[in-house]
Amino acid sequence: MRITKTQLAGLDQYKYSGVDKSVLSKHVLGPFWTWLVTLFPKTLAPNTITFLGLCFVIINVFTLLYYDVAYEGKVLPSWVYLSWAIGLFAYQSMDAIDGKQARRTGMASALGEMFDHGCDAINTTLEVILCSHALGLNRSWWTVASQAASLCNFYASTWEEYHTGTLYLSAFSGPVEGILMICVIYLITAFHPSGPGFWSTPILTPLIKAFPQSLDLIYQINDVLGLKGYWKLDKLPANVAFMSFGALGTVGNIVTSYSNVIQARRKAGKPILSPLLGYLPFFTHTLILVTWLHAELRGGVSLVHDARLLPFIGYWGMAFSYQVSQLILAHVTKSPFPYWNGMMVYSLFGMIDANALWWFGREPLVQSSPIAANVFISMSFFVALFNYIRFAREVIWQITEHTGIACFTVRHKDASGKWVENGVPDKKGQ
Repeated sequence: MRITKTQLAGLDQYKYSGVDKSVLSKHVLGPFWTWLVTLFPKTLAPNTITFLGLCFVIINVFTLLYYDVAYEGKVLPSWVYLSWAIGLFAYQSMDAIDGKQARRTGMASALGEMFDHGCDAINTTLEVILCSHALGLNRSWWTVASQAASLCNFYASTWEEYHTGTLYLSAFSGPVEGILMICVIYLITAFHPSGPGFWSTPILTPLIKAFPQSLDLIYQINDVLGLKGYWKLDKLPANVAFMSFGALGTVGNIVTSYSNVIQARRKAGKPILSPLLGYLPFFTHTLILVTWLHAELRGGVSLVHDARLLPFIGYWGMAFSYQVSQLILAHVTKSPFPYWNGMMVYSLFGMIDANALWWFGREPLVQSSPIAANVFISMSFFVALFNYIRFAREVIWQITEHTGIACFTVRHKDASGKWVENGVPDKKGQ
């Protein structure tokens, strides 16, 4: 991908703006992060810290693959779930201090925000995979719903930042409270005797055991709300309750994000409805992917209730990371909103092929058998991974060359255009 001169000119005008309303971040985690960053030498680049944090989560995923490569829902050793909590907390901490390290080293730049958001996008999908396993959801439509909701949350915040110029973190946000909540899930799974099975028990079981008389009130609420099946309050599994809470959080984030966009647009004298078109790329691609998965219900090869779900979620995550990184690039370069990308076309082909028997009465071209589907889904993941790495490499190289600030080392370009370590005076100053 070639960044144009106009985009580079927009990059020169970029200035980070953020609002964090989290009480926990301000009074508890903030002081911890301020202390933590002092443990890192000033010779370590902020983007390197971010990437090291992501490596903790990648290691967590490899432990999952080692014990349950088919994503069947095998109960893992307790220390694995504990390591997931530690790994995610480490990622959150290192993700939070990269900006502080950038200011310590004089390395603050638009590339830092792009790299940070790119790692966050990848981490979102990885945590969906891990958390769904810890909750005992695994190969199910709940995992698919979790992926869609989590990515929607991330996209909404990025969409909001594009239109307002400010990254907003509410009193309860995914990067702070959301991550800590997932850490608690991992800890409970690690130390509870039932492991992931704990989350399949009704969430109100402890309350009912402690106060049996509360059942009458619960039954009345069920009748008033017309709740059926496992949606009844006395039967609602803890993992389904958590998914429902996440869905409400996603809706709340969309509403809050749009509210902030409305305020910014009105202040700038711009229309308030046109930004909503920016949701089309995300929802279109999500619909394509869900329709692809839906093929198993119409006689197609099974994806959701099969080991293929794991590489498919991986493909979805890498395709999303590419999509949202294009949006972040448009934000920092003050470019037009990106409404489509090549991965959407690839997904469209996969969706049409998977549903060929149902729609056209013929066998799929590349997903006609379980083995063929295995090959295509796995290949799709690596196609998306390679595409994202290609995009990131090209963007990083062009931005570092333009700004004169390195990505993974604490270096800058001197007056003669040569890369030198920070702290070394420019030749014109010698």
